[in-house]
Amino acid sequence: MSGVTLVVLALTVVVAAFVQGSSGLGFALIVAPVAGIVDPGLVPVFVLASMIPLNLYVAWRERASLDLRGAGWITGARLAATPAGLALLWLIPERSLGLFVGVATLLAAVVSLAAPAFTPGRAAYVGAGAVTGLTETATGVGGPPLALVYQHRPPAELRATVAACFLVGEVASLILLFATGKAQAGELGASALLLPAIAVGAWLSRLVHHRLDARRMRLFVLVFALVSGLVLVVGV
Repeated sequence: MSGVTLVVLALTVVVAAFVQGSSGLGFALIVAPVAGIVDPGLVPVFVLASMIPLNLYVAWRERASLDLRGAGWITGARLAATPAGLALLWLIPERSLGLFVGVATLLAAVVSLAAPAFTPGRAAYVGAGAVTGLTETATGVGGPPLALVYQHRPPAELRATVAACFLVGEVASLILLFATGKAQAGELGASALLLPAIAVGAWLSRLVHHRLDARRMRLFVLVFALVSGLVLVVGV
């Protein structure tokens, strides 16, 4: 990895960790398309591994607001769908991964922007978990379905529950990727190098998460995702 690539990723990760730590979503939507542009080989292992310490921190910080019932249904469906996400990686040629990440990012952002308000139930939890298991394992991007489910719940509940669901799912996805040979130990190096950037973003989010305008932050994330996704699709 070149020095320029490392600096670009470090700055991106700081912003993404701050956004997700503050609003409950956004890390993968920001990092995955940028990683896909500078080094497609980093997707999805780099994104998945980088989110583990961040989500561990957010889940612990917001643990009092965790929706255990919703998290249980989401996690069960997410784990069940993880092998399908792995199958996508086997089917997609490596040269086409950037295009797939771009399309997935665009679709996720559009759905998040267009979806109407609703009260989530068991079907919504299971559906969101299944879609997250599919897309996050294949591309590292899995937040929008969960954000849709919790977008009208208190911000602390969204942050805590999404972080907890992500944490379990990311570990499961990485275990499956390594067990099947779709990931190598060396791919974790970039995540280890950028741990300080994750820590900085998480620390900054701690200063503002309780008073942040989550609606504006969510809009920023989705607009950024649209632009980044378009860059990936057009550039492939």
